Amino acid sequence: MGVGEDVGMGAVGSVAAGVVHRLADLGETVATVESLTGGLLAATIVDVAGASAVYRGGLVVYATELKERLADVPADLLAERGPVDGDVAVALAECGRRRCGADWGLATTGVAGPESQDGKPVGLVFVAVAGPRGTEVRQLDLDGGRERIRAGAVTEALRLLKDHVQAADPEVL
Repeated sequence: MGVGEDVGMGAVGSVAAGVVHRLADLGETVATVESLTGGLLAATIVDVAGASAVYRGGLVVYATELKERLADVPADLLAERGPVDGDVAVALAECGRRRCGADWGLATTGVAGPESQDGKPVGLVFVAVAGPRGTEVRQLDLDGGRERIRAGAVTEALRLLKDHVQAADPEVL
């Protein structure tokens, strides 16, 4: 299965439930900072029963200037590369973790369309995670309309977090 192929709400809900339950087992928390997903990532997490034990909160920084003002993305990074960039996604994830006092920060930024943005093509998305066991960013090239791209970004962000929290051994922590 390719990136973004399985983006139905059942699939994303299942991934979200797995992440929420794993975080609860570990006694860890998560915060989100979102751009193109506009709160959909947070909504997907809190749709899971028991999310209040692990979800700290988040920010939606849709406008570029808010990425700097509210999410502490360096102005020079935004000026040089624009808001759709892997390092911007990492900065967003680190901000969420820090500002919300969470173990994990999870972030999304990208172009949902219908038109390209600052020379970046529709479907170019970056998801990032920052936490106690590392920081990682993934570049996605998603197909489809706005709804499909946004849903794909949420699914892939949750899968990224899942990869990091599943690696933890709760007996060692």
